[in-house]
Amino acid sequence: MKEPPARTRPAPPPAGTWRDLPPAAGAVVMATGILSVGFHLDGREALSRVLLCLAALVWLLLAWDFGVRLLRSRRRWLADADTPPGLTAVAATTIIGVRVALLGWNAFAGVLLALAVVLWAVLLTAVLRHLRRHMPGSVFLICVATQALAVLAAALAPAGGDWLAWAALVFFGLGLVLYADALARFDFGQILRGAGDQWVAGGALAISALAGSKLLASAVWSGSAYTALRTATLVLLALDLAWYVVLLSSELFRPRPRYDVRRWATVFPLGMTAVTSLSTAAATGIAWLDTLGTVLLWVAALAWLLTLCELVARAAPPVGP
Repeated sequence: MKEPPARTRPAPPPAGTWRDLPPAAGAVVMATGILSVGFHLDGREALSRVLLCLAALVWLLLAWDFGVRLLRSRRRWLADADTPPGLTAVAATTIIGVRVALLGWNAFAGVLLALAVVLWAVLLTAVLRHLRRHMPGSVFLICVATQALAVLAAALAPAGGDWLAWAALVFFGLGLVLYADALARFDFGQILRGAGDQWVAGGALAISALAGSKLLASAVWSGSAYTALRTATLVLLALDLAWYVVLLSSELFRPRPRYDVRRWATVFPLGMTAVTSLSTAAATGIAWLDTLGTVLLWVAALAWLLTLCELVARAAPPVGP
């Protein structure tokens, strides 16, 4: 009697990758990078540059892992690319680009924009084919990734030409359409039971408003076009702040203290709301938004620090005999 064949074990992760590293890890770069932008706008350049270095280091590590998976574990790469968290690669790249553009490194920021556009075209196509109903907050990353391109293109427009402002406007409009699609697919029960990425529902509006504020800085728009952009930006920021209140209330009503990598997707919207408030204040001349942005920036920084401490505590080996 023949023995049954031995069960095939799954292949181990290829050398050079981190075991169990999820696509959502890109939110670490997003959260850290947006805080760097925020502290630059708030005039704290030294702290901003330290955070930029941290964000860039994590981005390089994730980019290495991304490339190794693509070359050595194609099946796993394709599985990750089909999910909305895979789009954090686009948003993380553009946020680094926005920060280096603030340093005056426009050529490098332009390279990052080109890379992000290619990633966006590939990943968004894969993600849209696999969307369904009752999804977690990560579904809003289809909007976040698109609006991130609008933000970086608009930031580069003054030096790169009006065509970048028009490209940013196209991404801005498309991002709003994708937000509506994500909202229709969002499981609103996640507001009370989500592990952290439910905050992206508000963060997507925040980055949309940020894109609007960057577009307002372009000389391309005037008259009714400028007024429409200004109104849209303020409405988007108001809706984002409404989400902020709702999501914060849900956290207080039903605390979820356990660490999850998706908590970085909480820190990012907190930081993005702060940066959007600061940027909108500068673009519209509404002074109280600057004060609000500064307060929210420190709230986001505290959330970032607490999340980092939880990550370190989770990664540290147990102490004992």
